[in-house]
Amino acid sequence: MVRDAAERNGGVAPVRRPEVDLPELREYDGGRAEDTLGPNGDHDGVRFAELDLSRVRAAGTTFLDCELLNCALDEARFDNARFLDSVLDGVRGAGTRLVGAELRDVRLVGARLGGAQAHGARLTRVVVSGGKVDFLNLRQAELRDVVFENCVLIEPDFGGARLERVAFPGSVVRAAEISEVRMRDVDLRGAAELSLRGDVRGLSGATVSMEQLLDLAPVLASSLGIGVTGAPAPE
Repeated sequence: MVRDAAERNGGVAPVRRPEVDLPELREYDGGRAEDTLGPNGDHDGVRFAELDLSRVRAAGTTFLDCELLNCALDEARFDNARFLDSVLDGVRGAGTRLVGAELRDVRLVGARLGGAQAHGARLTRVVVSGGKVDFLNLRQAELRDVVFENCVLIEPDFGGARLERVAFPGSVVRAAEISEVRMRDVDLRGAAELSLRGDVRGLSGATVSMEQLLDLAPVLASSLGIGVTGAPAPE
């Protein structure tokens, strides 16, 4: 079945998308002990809506069947946190930290993030839909079954990361760092714009379109030490 699906997708194994079905949620109330948003917390079936969560310290916290809706996350710290079967919709902020965090079966919709730090994070069955993310740090992260669709990624850093079954349909991917990336079944064909930096040997395991290959030719040639000149001058 997996082989058949890959054959239908041009030889690339398709991404397994999350199936997030949120239950009836309880609104967050910071005045209750069970709603304390601090380190190593545990939130189950909670909606955090229209809140300023800037500079919150929630390292090690678990969010299960939760929704973060239109929340400000400037310099919020979610290091080693876990987002499971959850939705982050319309979140925004600069300097948000998700270092070593786990996102599993998550939808991130319409985010506006700058300088987010997610190195060493683990993303499994995640969809990033719409929005714009600048300078996302995913160094040494693990991405499995992740889709970036119709979003804008400016200078994302995948250095040393592991990507398996990752796709970018309709997305702008600009100046992505791919040095020492390990890829398997990564589908770049649907990207609306694609430019890369770093050691392009990290593209091994990815699939690109013919048009993208032509666009990437100068970078590939430079990486391989191939000199390219115009036609020789007529004698």
